[in-house]
Amino acid sequence: MNQNTDLLTLRSVSKSYGTVPVLHDIDLSIKDGEFLTVLGPSGSGKTTVLRLIGGLEPLTAGEIRLDGQDISRMPINKRPFNTVFQDYALFPHMTVSGNVGYGLSVRHMKRKEITRRVAEALELVQLGRFADRFPAQLSGGQRQRVALARALICQPRLILLDEPLAALDLELRRQMQEFLKSIQREIKTTFLFVTHDQEEAIGMADRICVMQAGHIRQLGTPHDLYYKPNCEFVARFFGENNLVPGKLGPAQGEQRSIETALGRLVCSISDQPHLKAAPDGASAFAAFRPEALHMADATDSGNSFSGTIADLAFAGSSTVATITTGGDAAQRLRLRMPSRIDGSVLKSGETVSLCFAPHEGHLVLA
Repeated sequence: MNQNTDLLTLRSVSKSYGTVPVLHDIDLSIKDGEFLTVLGPSGSGKTTVLRLIGGLEPLTAGEIRLDGQDISRMPINKRPFNTVFQDYALFPHMTVSGNVGYGLSVRHMKRKEITRRVAEALELVQLGRFADRFPAQLSGGQRQRVALARALICQPRLILLDEPLAALDLELRRQMQEFLKSIQREIKTTFLFVTHDQEEAIGMADRICVMQAGHIRQLGTPHDLYYKPNCEFVARFFGENNLVPGKLGPAQGEQRSIETALGRLVCSISDQPHLKAAPDGASAFAAFRPEALHMADATDSGNSFSGTIADLAFAGSSTVATITTGGDAAQRLRLRMPSRIDGSVLKSGETVSLCFAPHEGHLVLA
């Protein structure tokens, strides 16, 4: 396993159903041993990517390469991949051990070897004592782990996970996220995980591929996508972002100004050559996270402006304020701040001075 090596590569992959295109010239490389998440809203094409890789759907155009070899027309049963579906797809009449060992049985492996490997797989997913139970006797999280053990037992090069946690309740979902990531780190098998949940993607992935309308909009680490979205769609879709429209001013080193209804703001353009090259006056957005915004004081030298608190929402460890700014081009911004144990907070209707530092702002072309 070498995470610097590409395991699987999609080259100019397209897919249409009749005359309706759903994927457009997708180029994507999956590194050996990484946890790659494909993220997007419904209809973005993320599940279609998984199904094409798994051989569940034929390509319309392009090719898929495994270790450099074209497998675009390789039958599904010949591909060294396994899939974990949202509905688990367990056999209800088989025990846990029967479900997990099914793939080895159809390969006519010796019974003694199947028994040994089933026991190892069940121990890996912490279900050793459930071997003789049936799926109906298990919780949702346990059935999910059975499906995972069944995928792992054949030692695939790649495991495809199609929104496998979507049917679980919130707390169990969080536990399974941690469990899946820990398993992937332990066995060092490549995972391709499809989800529409941004928090799930941030918490699990080594890299995230954000899709919209059959196109890849951005591919990068969770940190890069969170703090350096490369387009308006990613900035709006990936977590909470305050987006203030304006016109670009001149660049100065690793920063650039933007003229907005809030005044002149300065944001970072570090490692963003397309923003350095954009012409003055180009339409853009100043993007900054709710947690980057804070109450301004006399020591602040960053981007300052005033606003009125329209709403306050207690969210446990944090409190979220909705801020409106005046003028003809009114803005609605979000401020996230730590909650106070004594319950003291700002008041709705209060006018406040706000600020964010230039290095915590980011520019996005409109």
